[in-house]
This record gives sequence, C-alpha cells and structure tokens, in this order.
Amino acid sequence: MIKAEVIVDNSAWKNKLKNVSKLFNIILKNLPKKYNSKNKKTLITVLLSSNLEIKKLNKIFRKKNKSTDILSFPINKRIDKNFFYLGDIIISYEFMNRPKEINITEFKKKVAKIFIHGFLHLKGYDHRKNKDFNLMQKEEVKLYNLVKNKI
Repeated sequence: MIKAEVIVDNSAWKNKLKNVSKLFNIILKNLPKKYNSKNKKTLITVLLSSNLEIKKLNKIFRKKNKSTDILSFPINKRIDKNFFYLGDIIISYEFMNRPKEINITEFKKKVAKIFIHGFLHLKGYDHRKNKDFNLMQKEEVKLYNLVKNKI
C-alpha cells in the first residue's frame, strides 16, 4: 500500500482544499496493483508549495532559475524490510490555480493530473525523448481515467 505524507508550506492550499491529504491518498489507493510494492508499506512525501519555493528548489537541483508546476525527486530506498520510501513530489499552488477563477472541481482535476505525472517520475518514467513522452502521457491518461470519478 502506498501512502502520501502531505506537507503544506503555502496556506493558499488549505484555503482551496479542506483535507489536503485525502485527495492524494484516494489517488494512490486507486492505482493499479502493479504500482504497489509487495509486502511493503510505501511512502511518498508531497510538498504543497508556492512558485517562489519551487523556483529555489528548481535552481538548486535542476540548475533552472524559474518556477515550474511540479518537481519529483525519486529516492527508491528501502528503510527496513517492510518499509520503502519512493520519493518526494513538490507542487506549485500558483500553477495549479490558473486561471485564478478556477473552480474547486477543476482545481482538483489539475492537481490530480500533475500528481500522477510526478508519481510516474518517481516510478522511473520520463519524457526526454518523444518515445518516452508518448509512453508516459499514455500512462498518465490511463491512471487519471481510473481515479477521476473517485476524487
């Protein structure tokens, strides 16, 4: 079973989503079994942040001095025989809240889609080449279609 530990460092997130952990854990709970680690509890950390903070992290870790919608940092480390740490995902509120008039349903959809994108990066997907981009995009759509009615 995969669980998300959610940390909020921008209060705008809590104004938009009342129970911030619930959305991510519903998504994870409804993913296909192939994404679960057998006999291990798997944890990911989700940091709900701002453009300013994500820009700092992007500059430090990717050498890009600009904000972005999401950053993923795969860790893939066994903590003990029953516990596995998959990695970290950071999401920018400002990117998700565009346009500013976005309603809560559309906001949740955007967050779910970008979270799935970040999750797939933690699982080893990338989009550097066209072939990889198409494969990742196909998987994103498949996973989103599995969870969209549950969020």
